[in-house]
Amino acid sequence: MKYRCTICGYIYDPEVGDPDNGVDPGTGFDDVPDDWVCPLCGASKDDFEPID
Repeated sequence: MKYRCTICGYIYDPEVGDPDNGVDPGTGFDDVPDDWVCPLCGASKDDFEPID
């Protein structure tokens, strides 16, 4: 499942991860560190919602 930032619309895709910010590909959203922030706008994990 992918997750969308409700602030800027960035999509977190677990298959891709966010390697530029220390999140390896294949990392599920629940396993992303709590202090990770949206790479586009800096929003917290709490500002993401699951999308189909």
